[in-house]
Amino acid sequence: MRRPTLEVADIFRDHGAAWRRANAGHVSLGQLKVMSAIERCRTAALGGHVAACTDCDHIHVAYNSCRNRHCPKCQGAAAKDWLAARQAELLDVPYFHVVFTMPKPIADIAYQNKAVVYDILFTAGAETLITIAADSKHLGARIGFTGVLHTWGSALTHHPHVHWIVPGGGISLDGEQWVSCRPRFFLHVRVLSRLFQRRFLEKLRAAHQAGRLRFFSDLAPLAERQAFARYLAPWHKAEWVVYAKPPAAGPDAVLAYLSRYTHRVAISNSRLIALDDNGVTFEWKDYRANGRYRQKTMTLTTGEFIRRFLSHVLPKGFHRIRHGACPGPDPGACSPTAIAPRPSPERASCSPCRRPRPIMTRPSTRPASHRATPIRAPLAAAPW
Repeated sequence: MRRPTLEVADIFRDHGAAWRRANAGHVSLGQLKVMSAIERCRTAALGGHVAACTDCDHIHVAYNSCRNRHCPKCQGAAAKDWLAARQAELLDVPYFHVVFTMPKPIADIAYQNKAVVYDILFTAGAETLITIAADSKHLGARIGFTGVLHTWGSALTHHPHVHWIVPGGGISLDGEQWVSCRPRFFLHVRVLSRLFQRRFLEKLRAAHQAGRLRFFSDLAPLAERQAFARYLAPWHKAEWVVYAKPPAAGPDAVLAYLSRYTHRVAISNSRLIALDDNGVTFEWKDYRANGRYRQKTMTLTTGEFIRRFLSHVLPKGFHRIRHGACPGPDPGACSPTAIAPRPSPERASCSPCRRPRPIMTRPSTRPASHRATPIRAPLAAAPW
């Protein structure tokens, strides 16, 4: 794959120090760590490995990656490993893509209370799917799913939403058989929307009453209970958007579809066009336009680009990929049909001679003072 001519790392290396000085006191430790990891990624600062081909004596030096989950360069291998692990769990049934989001005034609360409100977004969405699917008027089955949190829009604006990949069916409530949904129809989006809205607002009010929410700047008055109730009142009656469609047919196609979402970051290096005196120019997609008019370019000042990128750094320890499984004594009970085993690992090959020969490697020196941020911690038990 051809390397992009401009990367987020280049922007951070050229302008990050000045931006940090200008915003001292307003940048979190987590954001500083992300900037440091991206700036060092695949440079001599992290050390590396020297690989030598046993056939042609070709030597290749590769620097270590930062493995930070917000780094645009580190997500390809992480996504591949994650998808390989998930392949054994995939069912040979149709799948559906369901998206839950929130109105912008609620997203403004989430911006100042990321860990609490993002968790509510996950739990309210999961409870909605489980409840409606278990209702005999709709599906009458216990379902499983995978949810992935995204916090951005195409222009790097704050737009939190969760993508759910759900099989088109589940285990019957008595645990005796597989129940399939109607062809190309999973659950009614309006029913999902109304229950999700109610569950979400209930949990948000409970978090406020428990003192788990903090408000600053223009939202500071919401710390008072009556002001908070008035702020939420219009959103009890408004229609919340829930999106659902079948993404693709067949397990392999579902894996390819899922890979677009699991380890995506706020912006990929391939979307960056230029860095100059005007700022950072990048491609974005305007979903309000149709057809070829959707693809547009945008230029932000360098400082605003960095601010928007870092606004999507997740709280420490927050799991943005979560799973829910059909309950039952047998973990395989959810599967109506067995699927193919995991593929065998690929053998390393030498670039010049193209032979699948063993590659001998030795690590180069890595500074002892650096600690790379791990990309994945063990998934926490789902709260639903």
